[in-house]
Amino acid sequence: MSAETGPARTKGPDEHVRRVRLPADRRTPAAARAVVRSVLTEAHLDELINEALLLTTELSTNAVEHAGTELDIEVTADSAGLTVTVSDFAAGPVDELTVGVRNVATDIVDVAERGRGLLLVDHFASRWGTTYLPQGKGVWFRLDRRHQDGQRPHDDEAAAAPDVPHSTGHTTALSPGAMSELLQTTPDPYAEDPLPDFATSLLTRVAEMIGAAGGVVRLDRGDGQGTQTLARYGRQPRSGTDLIRVRLAVHRPYAGELELDAAPTAYARPLAVLAAERLSLHLENDRLRRADVRRQAWLTFLAEASELLAQSLDVELTMALVPQLVVPRLGQWCAVHTTDEWGRLRLAAASHADESMLPQLHATLRETGPDSIQSRLREASRNGTQTPLGAPMEGFAVPLIARGTRLGTLAVGRHQRHRHDPDEIAVLEDVARRAALAIENARIHAERRRVAQALQQSLLPPVLPVVEGIGLAAEYVPTGGDADVGGDFYDVVPLPDGRWLVVIGDVSGKGVQAAAVTGLVRDVIRVLAGDGKPLPEVLARLNETLVERGAGRYCTLALAAVGPGEGDQLDVELHLAGHDRPVLLHSRGGPANFVGTGGTALGLLDAITTPAADIILNPGDCLVFYTDGVTERRRGRELFGASRLRDAAVPLAGYSADVVAARLRATTINFSVEEPRDDIAILVLRNDIV
Repeated sequence: MSAETGPARTKGPDEHVRRVRLPADRRTPAAARAVVRSVLTEAHLDELINEALLLTTELSTNAVEHAGTELDIEVTADSAGLTVTVSDFAAGPVDELTVGVRNVATDIVDVAERGRGLLLVDHFASRWGTTYLPQGKGVWFRLDRRHQDGQRPHDDEAAAAPDVPHSTGHTTALSPGAMSELLQTTPDPYAEDPLPDFATSLLTRVAEMIGAAGGVVRLDRGDGQGTQTLARYGRQPRSGTDLIRVRLAVHRPYAGELELDAAPTAYARPLAVLAAERLSLHLENDRLRRADVRRQAWLTFLAEASELLAQSLDVELTMALVPQLVVPRLGQWCAVHTTDEWGRLRLAAASHADESMLPQLHATLRETGPDSIQSRLREASRNGTQTPLGAPMEGFAVPLIARGTRLGTLAVGRHQRHRHDPDEIAVLEDVARRAALAIENARIHAERRRVAQALQQSLLPPVLPVVEGIGLAAEYVPTGGDADVGGDFYDVVPLPDGRWLVVIGDVSGKGVQAAAVTGLVRDVIRVLAGDGKPLPEVLARLNETLVERGAGRYCTLALAAVGPGEGDQLDVELHLAGHDRPVLLHSRGGPANFVGTGGTALGLLDAITTPAADIILNPGDCLVFYTDGVTERRRGRELFGASRLRDAAVPLAGYSADVVAARLRATTINFSVEEPRDDIAILVLRNDIV
C-alpha cells in the first residue's frame, strides 16, 4: 500500500463528520480517541474500533511529540468506512515529524527504521496519505468495512466506493486484527510470574505471522543465575543468515535478546523489533517492580538490624551480633575488627556461612604482610574509605566510623555465585554506619556504667565496721542496671560517747546532682556527729544546709544511735526525718511491728520536727531499715508495700543480720520480673550480745 495525497472531501447524505481542535499535551491522544469512538458509534461501525483507535493514537501521539502545536482532528464516517485526518500547524515536510516516511517511494524497511506511526497505518489502513495546507500539514487514513468473510474490499470494489481515494491494492499476509491483538497483548496481572507465559504468547504470535520455524527469548536478570530461556517456540534457532536477532531494550542489570528462525524480510524484521519492544516494556516493568520489592526488603532488613543493634548496650555482644546480621544475606563471611588507642586492629567477631571454614578464616585474618588482609584492613581504617580485599578472601572492607571516631573495620567476603551489586554495597555501608553507632553507644553506656558504679561506691561505706555485740548487714540494689547514680545511701559512724550512729537515707532524684547532694548529706552527718553534736542538732544543721545548697532537692533520713544498755540489752535512740519507720523483729517470735515517730523531711522547710523514740533491743532482736525502693517495688499496679515487708521478716526471727538482709532483698526482687525502678537499700541492726 502506498501513500496518497488528500482524502475525499465530498459529503454524502449518510456521512457523520466531526472536527475538533485539541491542544498539544499528553491528554490529546485520549481526546482524539473519544472523538473517533463517538463517530464510529453513531455510524454503527463498531467492527473498525480497534484499528481506528490504534491508528488515531499513533498519529496524534506523533504529532503532539514532534510538532508541538495544536491539532485538528477530522473524522468522517459513512456506510462504507471511516476516514480520519490529523493535522498540525508546524512548518516543514511530513518526514520532519519522524512519522516514518520521506516520500511515496520509501521502502517499508526505511519506514521501520525511522518510526512506527506510518508503518502501522500502512499495515492497517485501506488507504492513507498526506495533506499539505497553507498553515500546516497532516496525515489521513481510510478504513473500509469488511465483507461477511472478514476481508477488506478488493481494488475494484474499492474503486467503486463513492468519495473514497483509490487504493493501490497492495496486500500483505498480515491480518490487521491479528496485528492489533499482538500489540494489545499484556501479561496476566494475577499470575505469580506472568512474564514466561506472556513472552511465549508474544513469541508464538509473531513467529506465526512471519512464518518462523522457531524462536527463543533469552533473559539475564543479573542475579547471578546467568542467561535463562524465558520463552521458546518451535525448534531451536540455528545460526546462519536466515536468523533475526533483536536485542531487548532493557536497562542493567537486565540483558536479553529475541531470536527468530526466519529470513529478515521487509516485514519480518520490523515485526520482530515491534514484538521485542513490547516485551522490553513489560520486562522493564518487571525490573522496576523487582527492584522496588528488593529495596523494600533492604529497608525492612535495615530497620530490623537497627532495632537489634539498638537493643544491645553491651560492647562485646553488639560486635558479635554484626557478623550474624551480614552472613549469609550480604556476604559469604564477615569480620569485625576494632582499633585500640595505638591504632592496632583486633579481631572482635567473625562469622562464615560454612562454619567449618571459620578456623581458616581466622587464620587468614591473622596473617600479616604487605599483601595480607590485615594491611588492607589497616588501609580502610586509616583512610576511612571502602577498600577492596584481594584473594583468597575476595570482598571489601568498610570503615566503622561513629561521631567522627574511627572504631575499626567491617570486612565482608563476596558470595561465590556473584559479586556485590551497587544496592548490596550501599546496604553494607549503611549496616557499617549503624553498627559503628551501636558499638559507640554501647561503649558510652559501658563507660557511663563504670562511672556510675564508681560514684555510687564512693557514697557507700566499702565495708561495715565490726562492732562487738552489734550485728550490722546491708544490701544495696541500684536501678537501671548500674547506669545511673541513685540517691539511696547508708552509713555507720562512730560517736565520741562510744555509741555508733546508724544512718540510712534517700535523696530525691537520680544522676550526678542527686549524687552530689547525697555526698553532701553524708559528709555533714559525719562531721557533725564526729564533733559530738546531739542528733536533733545534727538534723537541724543538715536541714539548713540542704535548704541553702540542696538545689531544691530534699532528703528523708533515719538516724539511730545505738549503745550498750542494761545487762545484755542495746539502747537505740531513733530519729526519723520523713523516712519510713523501721521494722522491729523479736528473736523470741511473735509479730513484727513498726517503731518510731515520723518527722519532717530535710530540705523542704526552714524548721523541722524529728521526735526521738527510745527502743530496747534484747539479744537476737533486729531493727530493719529500708528505703522506698523496697515498699514501692511494683508488679503491674500492685506495690510490695511495708506490710508485705513486715510479714516477710517474721519467719527470719533469730537469724543473723546477714541472713535477714539477704532474704529480704531476695523477697523484694522476686516480687516482680521487672527491673527495679528505684534503688533498693536494706540495713539491718541486730543485738548480737551472747
